[in-house]
Amino acid sequence: MSKLNIAMLSFHTCPLATLGGKDTGGMNVYVREITRELGLSDVHVDVFTRSQDEHVPHVLHDLGFGNRVVHIPAGPEEPLPKQHLAEYIPEFVQGVLAFAAAKNVQYDLIHSHYWMSGLAALELRRTWNIPVVHMFHTLGVMKNRVAQAPGEIEGDYRIEGERKVIANADRIIAATPAEQVQLQFLYQADSKKITVIPPGVDTCHFYPIPQDEAKDFVKVMPCDRMLLFVGRIEPLKGLDILLRAIAIMRDLRPDLSFCLSIIGGEPDASPKEMSTEMARIQMLRVRYGLEDLVAMLGKRSQDTLPYYYSAAEAVVVPSHYESFGMVALEAMACGTPVVASEVGGLAFLVQDGITGYTVPVGEPEALADRLIALLTDAELHQRLAVQAGEYARDYAWEKIVQRLTQVYDDLVYPGQRT
Repeated sequence: MSKLNIAMLSFHTCPLATLGGKDTGGMNVYVREITRELGLSDVHVDVFTRSQDEHVPHVLHDLGFGNRVVHIPAGPEEPLPKQHLAEYIPEFVQGVLAFAAAKNVQYDLIHSHYWMSGLAALELRRTWNIPVVHMFHTLGVMKNRVAQAPGEIEGDYRIEGERKVIANADRIIAATPAEQVQLQFLYQADSKKITVIPPGVDTCHFYPIPQDEAKDFVKVMPCDRMLLFVGRIEPLKGLDILLRAIAIMRDLRPDLSFCLSIIGGEPDASPKEMSTEMARIQMLRVRYGLEDLVAMLGKRSQDTLPYYYSAAEAVVVPSHYESFGMVALEAMACGTPVVASEVGGLAFLVQDGITGYTVPVGEPEALADRLIALLTDAELHQRLAVQAGEYARDYAWEKIVQRLTQVYDDLVYPGQRT
């Protein structure tokens, strides 16, 4: 079976977007890589996303195997705040229907990502009468639980939208057992509709590169021993905790040579265009006197990340909330230990004392302690690095896609087995 036509919905962000921007991260990687791997499995995928640039062709073939990324005009063809995007879902749905009609393509199943795509999927199902598989990637109630300021609170419109998708989708993919529990107890999701399938990692792209060669590529300066953060620059990522941990490390071990590189955001933006969180992180960097220890690198392409991961002594994921933690998995695939907050998907993914360490969220002293241990114990570092690489191989995309296509087949061909 599995010779299917899939309509993949990523309404608010394009899978081809450069990582590290405000709305680009693990979900972009997931949609891009799952589409490529499905193509290898003889599954045709059209990824529909809202057009954010009138100068980008509306149809691109960048994901191989005849799969398409289709940019649907819905509202102004420019980036818009998330809180304003939902009003353009009906226009997006009409654009998807028009594309399918013009191309004379019939889809067997819709796989939607993030709550707004889920709402679009439910509307498309009215016309196409096909199953909807949905993955949330993040949950509004969980984000609100860790919000530190009123501006970080997700509105009721999102929570209500998530509840509607949960109630009406045919199947929900949870990244971890932790997310499954959150869906059941915070949203009263029907457990029979939930399947746990983690994201994967491209082990042909993310693998250990000899550290000297990786360092030569990324030009790690002025220090030889780099700690690394990769992700969006937003409060829930916990960068303020990491900067505090770096300051603690400097004060506790002035003899220890190390530095921190931060990939993500636009650190060189003008004060008027710089995000509030980027400005806050820049301010903390100065307040703690870390200008010589912390480098703000801005965005980097996915193609260069294996070099950065391999050049790093450890990758740090100090988030207050992560539904999974793609960065942690990519780093481990490159043979780099991860030190992460013991929250959400990270608590499930990072094996404490085996592939890295988990630490209590929001505790810079504990974070500093684990990072110092990795920098000062070569035998420990080597053991965790080897184990991280071995562990990550179980998450190769081809293994993940086998599990996902079984879900597709169960819905499209009920009662039959591949």
